[in-house]
Amino acid sequence: MELGLSILLILTSVLMIVLVLLHKGKGSGLSDLFGGGVSSTYGGSSVVEKNLDRITIVVGGLWLATVIALSLLLK
Repeated sequence: MELGLSILLILTSVLMIVLVLLHKGKGSGLSDLFGGGVSSTYGGSSVVEKNLDRITIVVGGLWLATVIALSLLLK
């Protein structure tokens, strides 16, 4: 159980980093390095950005639940 939760924690952590870096920046940040400046000419919020927000929230909730479950298991 510990091993499974630890692996899940590592996977969700890496996924969270990738998802946060994919978000459209408001200035010249890390997201502009991956083409965020190019996509800003297409206009406002798109369906892709809204779905990216939802996926990030779900993965963040899964990450938090994994951290809590792992801390309770290791106590």
